Amino acid sequence: MLGKLEIDEPEVLGAQLTALREELLADPYFKAVPSMQPQQRKTALAFHAKDDIPEVRREVYRLLLKAEVRFYAVVRDKTDLAAYVQQQNTRDSVYRYRENEQYDFLVRELFEKLHDMADEVRICFAKRGNKSRNAAFRAALEHAAAAFAWSFGINHPATNEVVSSTPPNCAGLQAVDYYLWALQRFYERREERFLELIWPQVGEIHDLDRLEGGRREVFYTRRRPLNLAAFEKKSRLGI
Repeated sequence: MLGKLEIDEPEVLGAQLTALREELLADPYFKAVPSMQPQQRKTALAFHAKDDIPEVRREVYRLLLKAEVRFYAVVRDKTDLAAYVQQQNTRDSVYRYRENEQYDFLVRELFEKLHDMADEVRICFAKRGNKSRNAAFRAALEHAAAAFAWSFGINHPATNEVVSSTPPNCAGLQAVDYYLWALQRFYERREERFLELIWPQVGEIHDLDRLEGGRREVFYTRRRPLNLAAFEKKSRLGI
């Protein structure tokens, strides 16, 4: 899965997350918590839902739920992806699956729709290894601009800035991690309470492999929430 978080005031949210982390680190209650020790390079450096203890996680969600943000994600089922790779290998004996191939595809799916009419779009994405993925993001934005012009007959006015960073240096990456974690808990563990918590801030979840009514791909929105009740008994959960 891949997600993005549209943040109206990223600097404000960043300052709030930093202040919260400093407050929690100074709290004697957390003094002996391993993940909050500087040498562990976890919560002491940045919030990360997987590493943060439940008490910390609750405080982060409490803050995020007050922010003006919108969360979007695209989801692929690993089982369906494996079937696709096998199909490609059958058709082409020299085909080899590349992780970046799927990543770039998800980037295009996630960013090709212009969800907000902003005059300026600044994108900060997480670094992945040593290879820069700036080109994939720029290509996705070009697709989005072309689709907008085709649909509305005018060019989108936004100017774009694309940079890569790490969570300690970009609070937005810490924030989106929490939304992705909630979505992942739903798909992998069938635990919906975290997803239900953030759902008022969800713009769209695009499940690329979900089958419904004989058709593949389902879009979940605030009007059509993603929850266990939305899945039929025979449906598979997993990414």
